[in-house]
Amino acid sequence: MSTAHPVADFLTHLAVERQASAHTLDAYRRDLAALSQWAGDRDLLTLCGDDLRAFIASEHRRKLSAKTLQRRLSACRSLYRWQLKHGHIHSDPCAGVRAPKAARNLPQVLDVDEAVQLVALPTDAPLGLRDRALLELFYSSGLRLSEVCGLRWQDLDIAQGLVTVLGKGSKQRIVPVGSHARAALRDWQQTAHAAQTAFVFPGRAGKQISARAIQLRIKQLASRQGVLKRIHPHLLRHSFASHVLESSGDLRGVQELLGHADISTTQIYTHLDFQHLAKVYDAAHPRARRKR
Repeated sequence: MSTAHPVADFLTHLAVERQASAHTLDAYRRDLAALSQWAGDRDLLTLCGDDLRAFIASEHRRKLSAKTLQRRLSACRSLYRWQLKHGHIHSDPCAGVRAPKAARNLPQVLDVDEAVQLVALPTDAPLGLRDRALLELFYSSGLRLSEVCGLRWQDLDIAQGLVTVLGKGSKQRIVPVGSHARAALRDWQQTAHAAQTAFVFPGRAGKQISARAIQLRIKQLASRQGVLKRIHPHLLRHSFASHVLESSGDLRGVQELLGHADISTTQIYTHLDFQHLAKVYDAAHPRARRKR
């Protein structure tokens, strides 16, 4: 393979061999474009560790957030590890290079009452059956937005209460579907509109619905239901994970349900669970230090 275009070759690898999503490819493309712009006329394969540190420092001076800098460096690491693996460079210039630590903000979640309030949509409105099924499935199974967009009827076993999804890195997993979601999906499936397409939640002309369309619809439905928090699909996924962990205490099980490759990604929900316990303690224990 030619090394004349190291970024283009790497992006082709991500798209063809790793089958990365369009969103992932766009993120890599933006981050590596920033590196190319900083390097100017220099060949990216000739950069050393000091160059990468200078690049991150330059981006830091542009007031980019620590999270963005971490993502920039992660993209660079992936690029150079791939180039090293294929013998295009002799050492990894990112080795030993660190980005500033980002504060890890806990994701906001719905409490159980808010979740029930959100999904209890009237089904007599136009597309009411679809909207109820959409919200129930998000909260019941903790699916990613991209997984719901591409979901087909053949992926659902409503009778058994199971859904098969293709997650990040084209990894397949099977997730349970709760009884309320099963009933809502069954009602939606029996409508003429749903029967005309292979997709569970079709967009225009029966094609796959866009992520943006679902995001806007959920925001509208939350407002209609009187839920005051800023509702989006990933908030429903966070709420699903937090409520399952709170009830079961099984972190590994939650990891499998969410399709996380690394359990450290799932561990943020243990902090959410502890936050809930801390609030209960502060409100109930006679020796707790309560803030006035």
